[in-house]
Amino acid sequence: MPRPLWSGAISFGLVTVPCKLENATERHDVSLRQVHTEDGGRIRYRKTCEIDGQELREDEIGKGYEDRKDHIIPITDQDLKDMPLPTARAIEIVAFVPAGDVDAVQYGAGSYYITPDGAVASKPYVLLRKALERNEKVAVAKFALRGRERLGLLRPLEDALLLSGLHWADEIRSSAEVTPPEVELTDEEIEGALTLLETMTVASLADLDVSDQYTVALHEVIDAKAEHRAPKPAEGEEKAASPVVDLMAALEASVAKAKESRGETSGGEATVHEMPAKPKKKTPAKKAAAKKTAAKKTTRRKSA
Repeated sequence: MPRPLWSGAISFGLVTVPCKLENATERHDVSLRQVHTEDGGRIRYRKTCEIDGQELREDEIGKGYEDRKDHIIPITDQDLKDMPLPTARAIEIVAFVPAGDVDAVQYGAGSYYITPDGAVASKPYVLLRKALERNEKVAVAKFALRGRERLGLLRPLEDALLLSGLHWADEIRSSAEVTPPEVELTDEEIEGALTLLETMTVASLADLDVSDQYTVALHEVIDAKAEHRAPKPAEGEEKAASPVVDLMAALEASVAKAKESRGETSGGEATVHEMPAKPKKKTPAKKAAAKKTAAKKTTRRKSA
């Protein structure tokens, strides 16, 4: 069993559920060390005091806040423990919202399983889980973890409750600065894209046959180096990015390839959604008249 990261209680209304938090995910990354390229020696980082140059152990290192240049206000672990924060030992549910109302961009770092702390907590724990399942809503909650207050989303996952960290609203950048300029698309191009989407649609993520090929390839490189041999060549062809010249041709070829990968025949037509006609913007009468006058003047100048 993994060690709990936090213990406290879920609070909604006058109901409290003693609980603990455990990591819901685990990492399988391959850790690479930094080495001296000339002789292969390990590169190590040592923590030293800039006043006396002494190398410090972890238990000799504390925290502090620099309120002005070279002036540090020391902050102890006890200061943080005694901080007047209501969520320090509680997951405080502030509201319930429809599950679809939370945009994926809001999901932040960390997903945690909530486990009931003791037999007495089991009944209110299951009660909250079943209530969320029945009305298809999720709980927005505030909680404190690792030195900061966080916003989270509490929802059922199979027979457990999952707490996912959320970004605060002011942490999400506006999309305006990365939005491309307006472009004209034909109905045929949009229908082609919809056909491709339908062809590539699966019922759930569990139906996808995907795996972390980067980690597999990295293990092969490490094994090959250890055995003094060349790594096995990659299977399949490398996909090179190429500019889209004919969008419709690219869409049709993509649909055919998607069907082939799923064992479907290329014959027959895929179902296409009808797109509602986009209303044309009406030019104000004054602007239209001004454009006509300008056009006439231009014609007269060319005639002259």
